[in-house]
Amino acid sequence: MTQRLFVDTRLGQGAEVVCSAAQNNYLRNVLRLGRGDEVLLFNGKDGEWRARIERIDRKGCSLAAQDQTRTQTPPGDLHYLFAPLKKARLDYMVQKATEMGVSRLRPVLTRFTMARRIREERMRANAIEAAEQCHLLSIPQIDALTGFEETLENWEPERALIFCDESAPSGSPVEALMALRDQPLGVIIGPEGGFSPPERERLRDMSCVTPISLGPRIMRADTAAVAALALVQAVAGDWRSHQNKSN
Repeated sequence: MTQRLFVDTRLGQGAEVVCSAAQNNYLRNVLRLGRGDEVLLFNGKDGEWRARIERIDRKGCSLAAQDQTRTQTPPGDLHYLFAPLKKARLDYMVQKATEMGVSRLRPVLTRFTMARRIREERMRANAIEAAEQCHLLSIPQIDALTGFEETLENWEPERALIFCDESAPSGSPVEALMALRDQPLGVIIGPEGGFSPPERERLRDMSCVTPISLGPRIMRADTAAVAALALVQAVAGDWRSHQNKSN
């Protein structure tokens, strides 16, 4: 399978791309690629391009774009709001959210958030890795950490916000999600300790919020992310539109 790389350079026929030091090391020392070998490039804007290695040595690596293999498709419109987790579990969550088609990652500082800081560059690196491996053409936008109240005060009212509420009555959320089809969507999941009572009340008071249950079991936050995003994408998101195009 041809290696894929995310680059920040504009892509087009004949475009020269200079690899980062990390990319050079990976291509040269891990994959053992050499001059004339091919890789696939994408930047989230210009589709996917086949490129040939023109130079690769200790000093650096340069590629030349040859031809476009896939045109750029518009990303989905699903925002994921979450309380930051500790390192390894946050890495996992970012990777899975990217694979699930999230277009924007929005970390939120809640009352019971355990990890009070995030490294946006680490999150971006995990999103890029997931996109490279899963043949995605875009990576999600990654926001800075913001407070719970600030996030809700600035929430765009036309975007439905799906509140995964562990205190909601257990039952199928499908009917509630079906009513949100063809709308811009957001999903919010709290920290390990859940939302505080005032936070839960604040969310429920917003007209754009739809509370749902994720079932009778208590899940870890990173597990809940996968369950919620898969459910939302299948019922109201772009998995449904993909199925319609296939029929």
